Amino acid sequence: MKLTASLLCTAALVALSFSAKAQTTKPDLAAGAAVFGQACVACHAADGNSSTPANPKLAQQHPEYLIKQLREYKSGKRANAIMSGFASGLSDADMRNVAYWLASQKAVPGAATDPELVRLGERIYRGGIADRQIAACAGCHSPNGAGIPAQNPRLSGQHAEYTADQLRQFRGGIRKNNIQMTGVAAKMNDREILAVSEFIAGLR
Repeated sequence: MKLTASLLCTAALVALSFSAKAQTTKPDLAAGAAVFGQACVACHAADGNSSTPANPKLAQQHPEYLIKQLREYKSGKRANAIMSGFASGLSDADMRNVAYWLASQKAVPGAATDPELVRLGERIYRGGIADRQIAACAGCHSPNGAGIPAQNPRLSGQHAEYTADQLRQFRGGIRKNNIQMTGVAAKMNDREILAVSEFIAGLR
């Protein structure tokens, strides 16, 4: 019994050691750029600033957030047939290297196109909707959309079409990997979703 317990403790310590090493190993940005160039560039552009409204801009995104999303695409927790296919071929090291390389790229500012929607979107983003207990987006994503590293993603300049689609997926229960966002989006109507998304596109 003592021998079994000792072996279990040793195995646990080895696992913790490998985990700690993975967290402290410096990311290989050159390797990340290479993997991105092979697997991601067609949809997200050479520097992570996608020009296709349906595909998100990834440049300057928090690496911890990107790693989480890639892992959840791979596990199936976040459903997307295309991204799950790409993520399934990535190791943890690949994900980390790609994420940190993207974080090192400069985000290109976006632009809003509908002034009326922007005004409504700004009110919701900065103040929420009190009578329906919808929290202000700025509380988690910061007033300028920079987000909070390791917790909440950068939104500033993101394509309005992509943001609106994600909010609808949260609302409809299609995207299930963030309970807080599901709760927020469930209370929003289509116009409010479009307004917030339009405001975020021009936020900087």
